[in-house]
Amino acid sequence: MKFPRNSKILRSQFDVAPFAAVFFAMLIFLLIGALLPVPGLRMSLQPPSATDLPGVDKPTIAMAVDSQGRLYFENQIISEAVLKTTLTALAKGARQPLTLIIHADKAVHYEQLAHLALLARQPEIGITNLLLATLPAPAKVPAQP
Repeated sequence: MKFPRNSKILRSQFDVAPFAAVFFAMLIFLLIGALLPVPGLRMSLQPPSATDLPGVDKPTIAMAVDSQGRLYFENQIISEAVLKTTLTALAKGARQPLTLIIHADKAVHYEQLAHLALLARQPEIGITNLLLATLPAPAKVPAQP
């Protein structure tokens, strides 16, 4: 038994317009996506670290300072008074002595770092250990012959 076939598959000219429209729509989405801000804080840490910098094996608390002097704790901007009360509460609830790690932008002045260190060392807070975060050392690539 023979079935009649009268479908004409792609007998006309290939139309490029729909493909061009999809291509330009994708291009617009990629360009808009590239211009959107990336969440987070852009920081240039202090000088790249050497291999002999100390680390800690006890509990730590991390905070950050940017180039405009804003303080960050737990990914939120906070004031100095709130930082002081938060550090006091965390130090009182800790079983071991805490270490404060400061992630400071390289444009932060030394006076501000010293002020934060003195703030953490106040008797009511009681954090005596303080470290400055640095960049990790670059990976050594074996020489190619």
